[in-house]
Amino acid sequence: MDANRIVVDPITRIEGHLRVEADIKDGKIVDAFSSGTMVRGLEKILRGRDPRDAWAFVGRVCGVCTSVHSLASVRSVEDALDIVIPPNAELVRNIMFSVQQIHDHVVHFYHLHALDWVDIVSALKADPKKTSEIAQSISNYPKSSPGYFSDLQTRLTKYVESGQLGIFANGYWGHSAYKLPPEVNLIAVAHYLEALEWQKEIVKVHAIFGGKNPHPNFLVGGMACSIGLDDVSAINAERLALVGQLLQDGKEFVEQVYLPDLLAIAPYYLEWGGIGGGLGNFLAYGDLPTNGYRDPSSYKFPGGAILNKDLSRVYDVNLRDDSEIQEFVKYSWYNYEGGNDGGRHPWKGETDIHYTGPKPPFEHLNTDEAYSFLKTPRWKGHAMEVGPLARVLIGYARGREDYKELVDSVLRKLNVPAAALFSTLGRTAARGLEASLTATWGLEFYDQLIQNIKNGDTRMAAMEKFDPKKWPAKAQGVGHTEAPRGALGHWIVIEDQKIANYQLVVPTTWNASPRDPEGKQSAYEAALMDTPIADKDQPVEILRTIHSFDPCMACAVHLYDEEGNTIGRVRAL
Repeated sequence: MDANRIVVDPITRIEGHLRVEADIKDGKIVDAFSSGTMVRGLEKILRGRDPRDAWAFVGRVCGVCTSVHSLASVRSVEDALDIVIPPNAELVRNIMFSVQQIHDHVVHFYHLHALDWVDIVSALKADPKKTSEIAQSISNYPKSSPGYFSDLQTRLTKYVESGQLGIFANGYWGHSAYKLPPEVNLIAVAHYLEALEWQKEIVKVHAIFGGKNPHPNFLVGGMACSIGLDDVSAINAERLALVGQLLQDGKEFVEQVYLPDLLAIAPYYLEWGGIGGGLGNFLAYGDLPTNGYRDPSSYKFPGGAILNKDLSRVYDVNLRDDSEIQEFVKYSWYNYEGGNDGGRHPWKGETDIHYTGPKPPFEHLNTDEAYSFLKTPRWKGHAMEVGPLARVLIGYARGREDYKELVDSVLRKLNVPAAALFSTLGRTAARGLEASLTATWGLEFYDQLIQNIKNGDTRMAAMEKFDPKKWPAKAQGVGHTEAPRGALGHWIVIEDQKIANYQLVVPTTWNASPRDPEGKQSAYEAALMDTPIADKDQPVEILRTIHSFDPCMACAVHLYDEEGNTIGRVRAL
């Protein structure tokens, strides 16, 4: 094939280290390879440890998803030991989950993804008065006066003229792929800065219930906090009132800033409603229980699987069935005992690292062999996309009115068909829609918690089975959640009161993994196919689609050579 291969390594504005190699022919991507270049290995660290401590280790996988791994972990142990937690603990977990979702989606849109669509330097040309008029036409957010935007533009001008652009220094400013008028760019820059201030406030909810952020405390059997309305050392009335205010502030920021900006930017890039669709297969485990974790029918986020973009049918998913969820390593730098052609259910999974890639420095990976530190998960043999788009589509396809009302209203505003959701733009829009839903649900859970307390129920933990002497000699469990980036599962095997096996199958492993033994691409690679590239030296289009997934490579698996030298560095914002 007469194609030019370009390499973006590392992809920036993500968590962790990701390399993408893409073959370009006639201005479009004709083949793509996604390589995770980090080793995680937490599964090996956990062997032999007390299962009640696992949440504290896995919570340190990443500092972005600050709580979801701990949540999945305690659920896996509770599942294995048949522990049912009190309703208040479930509500507090749901509130913390909702805060994580809102925080992560806002930070992703403004600080990680927006710069693929927003030309920062173009904002210097904006007319502050016109900017104010546009801002006030799309939202009632109070910070929208001409003076506000004029002052911001002055600050930005001094910043640019100083030559100290900091994190903006390597942007592809002026690239032909940027289409926003200067005024919309200025609005986006203003809200980029506003989001920086807002995000440090909303996470205080985690500090109140979990003691700190990142990595708040969890507890097998419930939550490690107590309720005492007049107790200065407990979750008292003052702290509960602050939680309510922070949740309300979060909902207002999503509705007055995030969603209006999303709807203001999208019309300039509607062609991206037909780019980056990828697999057309979607998977979600479900979460946010309203009648206990063990009742999936009560989940605010319904679970299921969609194949081939067919919204008329949603398949049920069984995480215990060893024929449904399997991980393959044929194109990964791991070994399975007995050979690498077959898949393993996580309860029988192995983490035997075996690097066989080229010795640095090298130009390209040998993609005919193993080329990633990510394993390759499959559901019933299918490559699946997980994340906000999967969740929104599954909720929509299951006929949930809250999903249908919100999704249909946005489709009408943009004047696009539902098929436009299967795209890079749809993936980005789904994240905003989901933030709106979750912000509403978070307040519902808060109201329920307050009502329980008023009714005299202050229980936060069930400790009857916390004593290892009461455990069976062998037990296994699975804990799942819907992390901001998608379906997350932790599988645990407990023998003689210790962890015998522990496997994490995380969202970015689903999306960013290498090919399977049949040569089928995973979500990143498939989504890049046919993407137009205007300038192969500044491939902002690759960044748009990859960032639409919000990669988190730390969760999925920094790699240096044996002398400690960095393998590769590419200047890319």
